[in-house]
Amino acid sequence: MTTTMPETKPATAVATRERTISAVLENQTQVQDTIKRLIDRGIPAEDISVMGRNFESNTRVTGFITKKDVILGGLKQGAIFGSLFGSVLSLLTGVGVLFIPFVGPVVAAGPIGAALLGAASGALAGSAGAGLASLLVTLGMSEEKAAIYQTLVSAGEFLVMVEVPESRTGEYKLLLESAGAKEVHTSDKALPRPCAGKCNSPDDLTPDVKSHLSPAAQAMFIEQYNGSIDRGKAASDAEHDAWDVIRASFTEDDHGVWSQPKA
Repeated sequence: MTTTMPETKPATAVATRERTISAVLENQTQVQDTIKRLIDRGIPAEDISVMGRNFESNTRVTGFITKKDVILGGLKQGAIFGSLFGSVLSLLTGVGVLFIPFVGPVVAAGPIGAALLGAASGALAGSAGAGLASLLVTLGMSEEKAAIYQTLVSAGEFLVMVEVPESRTGEYKLLLESAGAKEVHTSDKALPRPCAGKCNSPDDLTPDVKSHLSPAAQAMFIEQYNGSIDRGKAASDAEHDAWDVIRASFTEDDHGVWSQPKA
């Protein structure tokens, strides 16, 4: 007689993003374990971000994805990087390789990648004064904590950020601490996101999108994005569709803004 074991159901996903908890982990094993524990405790993968320099990989990453590449859809979905950086990290959205002044090349997984690119009006393009610390401050972090994070990431450790409901902040802080995290910090601000469903106005666009489009291009972007959402596409696919239309309809000026209509 065969006994059928009851199926284990995953925890109900936590949907509310009211606070961001940031912390540092010393190695990739801790990162993988922490991501798994957060997801098992109900945090959606799209609410988790990781950044680090020293992800071990069997495949060498050649070259870096530039700001322009990311804006045009170059910040690839995590599954593409699963073979490079591990199955758990591959669950996160928007994994890519970025170059940050004073830090160097980092792997950024989750919403932090796109948020950093828009945080300081394109500072990652190479501005001498815009390191990771100044960008984190722009996202609402204290200067003291941001400087500590920049130092630790530069030294090869890993920054993890998770967005949680205010009522469960203590629970997730304890989870991170029990996983070996240090320099745990809570911010009252969530990371910028694409429109939740359809975009109602340019104010709904994330900084990394809005700052690189003229008003006319913003209107066209929103029209195409909303049309793709109406056709049942996911937000990431709708963004790619919108950027395809922008590339076909506008040219980019010297400041990285798509503003000149094509003939």
